[in-house]
Amino acid sequence: MNDEIKVAIVGQPNVGKSSIINALSNAKLHVGNFSGVTVEKKEVFLKRDIFDIKMTDLPGIYALNAYTPEEQVAKDFLLNEDYDIVVNVVDANTLSRNLIFTMQLLDMHKKTILVINMVDEIEKKGGSIDKSKIEELLGIPVILTSAKENRGVEEIISQIIKLHKTPLAKNKIFYNEKIEERIERLAKILRKSPHFKSNDVSRFMAIRLLDRDEDVYKMIHDLPIFIEAHNALEKMYKDLELEFDEESTTDILANERAAISYNLQMETIDLDEEEESLSEKLDNFLIHPVFGLPIFLFFMWTLFQLTFVLGNYPMNVIDAIFSETSSFLADFLPKGIFNSVLTEGVLPAVGAIVMFLPNILILFLGLNLLEQTGYMSRASYLMDGFLKRFGLQGKAFVPLVSGFGCTVPAYMAARTLKNPKDRIITMLVLGFMSCGARLPIYVLLVSAFFANHNPGNMLFFIYIGGAFLGLIVAKILRTVLFRGEPEPFVMEMPPYRFPSFKALAMDLWIKTKMFLKKAGTFIAIAAMAIWFLSSYPVDNKLVQNYHAKIEQTTNISKKQNLENELKAKLLEDSYLGSVGKFIQPVFAPLGFDWRLSIAVVTGLSAKEVVVSTLGTLYAMSGADETSKGLVSKMRQNVDFKAAVALIIIIMIYSPCLAAMGTFYAEVPQWAWRTFYTIYPNVVAWLLAFGVYKVLALMGY
Repeated sequence: MNDEIKVAIVGQPNVGKSSIINALSNAKLHVGNFSGVTVEKKEVFLKRDIFDIKMTDLPGIYALNAYTPEEQVAKDFLLNEDYDIVVNVVDANTLSRNLIFTMQLLDMHKKTILVINMVDEIEKKGGSIDKSKIEELLGIPVILTSAKENRGVEEIISQIIKLHKTPLAKNKIFYNEKIEERIERLAKILRKSPHFKSNDVSRFMAIRLLDRDEDVYKMIHDLPIFIEAHNALEKMYKDLELEFDEESTTDILANERAAISYNLQMETIDLDEEEESLSEKLDNFLIHPVFGLPIFLFFMWTLFQLTFVLGNYPMNVIDAIFSETSSFLADFLPKGIFNSVLTEGVLPAVGAIVMFLPNILILFLGLNLLEQTGYMSRASYLMDGFLKRFGLQGKAFVPLVSGFGCTVPAYMAARTLKNPKDRIITMLVLGFMSCGARLPIYVLLVSAFFANHNPGNMLFFIYIGGAFLGLIVAKILRTVLFRGEPEPFVMEMPPYRFPSFKALAMDLWIKTKMFLKKAGTFIAIAAMAIWFLSSYPVDNKLVQNYHAKIEQTTNISKKQNLENELKAKLLEDSYLGSVGKFIQPVFAPLGFDWRLSIAVVTGLSAKEVVVSTLGTLYAMSGADETSKGLVSKMRQNVDFKAAVALIIIIMIYSPCLAAMGTFYAEVPQWAWRTFYTIYPNVVAWLLAFGVYKVLALMGY
């Protein structure tokens, strides 16, 4: 049997860990999620000689004082999982800052390899890194790499095997003597417990306790040594904070590590930084106090246009393929329940899922380009100040803008928000950004009821009004549900760099698989349920009577009218029609009849369905938002107050099932899933009711 080596690859965000993994040749990549969370897990499997090497790429983590879910997952793995070697990847451009986390890893006293990535960028500046000096000072192997140039990557594997065969080296990282004195004293107390007999483990745990690590504090809480350790800790906190004139021992240790890291960089990197770097020159323009925001808005507008203009072509092709396939199979297969389920249920549902892929791929290609070039960090900086007034972070701007095109990729774009509170707040208000699928409904209602009041301005008001309302709701959510315990917003400013196209392709492939796997199953089932409810039960006697009338009629127009009447009656008598009549009392205060009630319900499957449903209910098959006949029918059957209330409902209530399924896939907590399912509908009804009553008082 081959000898297995388990490796943890860890580092701060944007240091190139994924690029290094992608550069590894003959590697098998497995992508999933860490157990119990939606955090992405990448595992690489390699064979070298008699060794099976399993490398786990941990999420980016700035420090063991974890804030985000990704950081907590990485921390839990490092502290609790079984592995042999730590590969710590750092960015040569920001070595001093990255090494602060390296100090924390060295406190663990595990077999560790330091991989200094992007050395090509240092060399282009005329600089050099003294690898031997770093190895001497830290006491661990150091590898200089450039994942983009595939340089030094294979050396990582060789060094893993070599280090696996050698004993653990002595620790070379020590702090100020006053801190070391407390560490040893606390470690001595911990060694009284059988859980911390090892000198290395007790020292590391003592450092974490002095660093005010709540997870480690909970570990010792139920041990017999807790009271003694707790009392000693309280005294150490006070003494050290007084001696170093700092507010917290966490700050003391952070300053110690920062000083060690800075000195190490000064001794080992030779770089002339007198001349302004390219990144600094670009920053002077791209994050300019005046021009920075317009430039960013232009980039996002361009990405938005590309996502939904370019994406429209493959979407139409995919739609046509599935439509033609459904029509072909409907004629080819024997008539019956299997035919109906396949051609009216399964294929349309699957088509609805696959149609979203072009938008998602284009959007994420653009987002990844902005991320890999280093510009996304600047964009977050630019938008952070404005959006913070509404309880949102700068990075929330990306999914919010995406929401105007399609809510499905917008929910997925919210992954760029690492803080769980910020991510959930953003996802909860994304529905207020009117997606493109709502446009046909707006066009229909504006054409019918605002034709003489500049329809273009009315459309603009609807979109801007929804977005502004979303920001207000975000502020309320931040104040009411997410107050207290504000999480710090850390912005990494990496240098600008050319993206790795292999990494882009790999990331798009991974996101494609995860979207189809996670959201696809739910979307397909839910869409088929809507189809079933609208198709059954069938009144065969009614169908026979209408078919007899249709066969006796030679006038094509009359035949079409009879077919439309039959569809309307079948829909009215279906389970969905029964639901519409059942919930009509809920919508009656808004002036809705059972037809509008059904249209609102069917809009949950896809917002475009609202128009086609109204066309069917008003016996106008094939009607669209520009149909003069349907516009006329709406004017005859819906009063102005109800039309305005309907606009508000469509603007605010739950998005389509595809978007809801994506939200459920991205947010595993049932409490938030339930809140998300209920609250927009309550807000939509209350606002629609209020506006309806105000218009009634005004005499409309």
